Amino acid sequence: MKTFGIRRKELTIINFVTEKIKEGRSLKHIMLLLSFIVGICTGLTAFILKTIIELIKHQLTSNFLAEEINWLYLVYPAFGILVTMLFVKYIVRGDISHGVTKILYAMSRGRSRIKSHNRWSSVIASAITIGFGGSVGAEAPIVLTGSAWGSGFGKRFHLTPNNIMLLVGCGAAGAVSAIFKAPIAGLMFVLEVLMLELNMGSLLPLLVTSLTSVCVSYAIYGTNPQFDFSLSKEFTIDMIPGCVILGICCGLVSLYFTRTMNWFEGIFGKLKKKRYKFLLGSTVLGVLIFFFPAMYGEGYEVINQLINDAPAGDIMQGSLFYGNDNNLLIYLGLVLAFKVFATTATNGGGGCGGTFAPSLFLGCITGFIFSRLWDMMFNLELHDTFFLSARNCGLFGMAGLMSGVMHAPLTGIFLIAELTGGYKLFVPLMIVSSIAYLTIVTFEPHSIYAYRLARRGQLLTHDKDKAILTLLNLTSLIENDYKTVQEDMDLSKFTIVISKSHRNIFPVVDKSGKFIAVVSLDSVRNYMFRPELYHKYTVSMFMKEPPAIVSINDPLNLVTKKFEDTNAWNLPVIDDTGKYLGFISRSGMFQSYRQTLKDFSQE
Repeated sequence: MKTFGIRRKELTIINFVTEKIKEGRSLKHIMLLLSFIVGICTGLTAFILKTIIELIKHQLTSNFLAEEINWLYLVYPAFGILVTMLFVKYIVRGDISHGVTKILYAMSRGRSRIKSHNRWSSVIASAITIGFGGSVGAEAPIVLTGSAWGSGFGKRFHLTPNNIMLLVGCGAAGAVSAIFKAPIAGLMFVLEVLMLELNMGSLLPLLVTSLTSVCVSYAIYGTNPQFDFSLSKEFTIDMIPGCVILGICCGLVSLYFTRTMNWFEGIFGKLKKKRYKFLLGSTVLGVLIFFFPAMYGEGYEVINQLINDAPAGDIMQGSLFYGNDNNLLIYLGLVLAFKVFATTATNGGGGCGGTFAPSLFLGCITGFIFSRLWDMMFNLELHDTFFLSARNCGLFGMAGLMSGVMHAPLTGIFLIAELTGGYKLFVPLMIVSSIAYLTIVTFEPHSIYAYRLARRGQLLTHDKDKAILTLLNLTSLIENDYKTVQEDMDLSKFTIVISKSHRNIFPVVDKSGKFIAVVSLDSVRNYMFRPELYHKYTVSMFMKEPPAIVSINDPLNLVTKKFEDTNAWNLPVIDDTGKYLGFISRSGMFQSYRQTLKDFSQE
């Protein structure tokens, strides 16, 4: 019945927009209307997701005692991952992991087409995973959900790929705005992480969606920031050295988090059977949460405790460290080291979640530990000028880790300011975020989201040339009207093939269709009018290696480089097995580039 209700509401929205189109509304008005609707849908979906997560977590852990070891921590995460796997396998029947990476891929290769089931499947899967203790965040799934809403409305009204891409960005911006109550951060996220091209035509729809979704959150939760925070020390100029060093530390922690996650994901990738992935992921996650209950779920409760000077016992409750407040830094240091394994194990084992919350969680811990070590190093007290309060440093660290892990310094700055209402700390937030970003880009040119796509050359970027080449599809550029020949074909038969072809290049293939070489018309021109040579010469006597060969999996920037290096006008294309597929021409590629650039630049 719920599904029917959602479907009926969707039909009402569709009918409403259709009527506006019939009334002759301009495309700009239609885009604003759709961005408003996407904001409402995204805001409500974020509320549903957060509510389900809290309900599950409360039912499971509300009776746990702070001073006791809870063995159920070993069981809950595994059960959550198992249920998520079954849900994805038998109900969704598709892959819903790596939400932000999927959006980037859809924008760069799939022309922003996101499957409609992502409007609900990611919500349910991530709620189960996180509610049962999965050490991930709900933000990436809700971003995928919001983008799916945008993509769905764009496809429903047959909008151009450029406008569908804009609605996908609107959905992502609305998701971040709604779940964090941070409309500016939502806009910054789309620009920095999704790398959407910003112009006056796209700015207003993004703002409309962000404001609409955050107003939905305000209507439900109130206008207070998500985290309770009171400023303990305002920014002074003598805090700059500590902020710079903290920024470097955040950059290095971001590097550790990114590279360790990629390495651990590689281990899961080598496991062919899902049950082996489940066993490894659930075991690692259960053991880590048993020893460090602070890793249970998103970790926002721990963040609230750290930035509000909660007692050490509250932070270490349910762990083996409880009862000895002197072990707090050791406990948090171990959490800092092992959190990445818990996050990767959650997703690698079959769960569903993102790295937003883990980044904020680790950032807060990094800032807290740094402030305590800084204080111990210089033996400072609160009244000393160089003191960095743990509260403030917790915020700085959150901004720094988000800037480093996601390569999004503006998102980190505005998100933390909006999350806590700590607008008086804009300058130190900017310092820490900028330094953290500059530190990690020295070692890692791509964010944790973009790494997988960049490795395959499928990443849309702010570089206009690279972005256009990414949007082009190599398969659509292949020209397959070339006549193929075999190397043992004699000149008489070859001449007949030439007479029926309008091309001057002939690919040579074997009987199975695998590419061998090419023959140019110029090389055989002097022999084709001499009948006495027809049965003495074969194709093998004229064929030669092409200047380069293009693989169907080659990114377009590599294909362009091959054309530049060889100065060729046509290059053969083969598949993974070496089978001949056709030719790609420089002129055809340039023509498609110009057309895509024209479409891409339209508002």
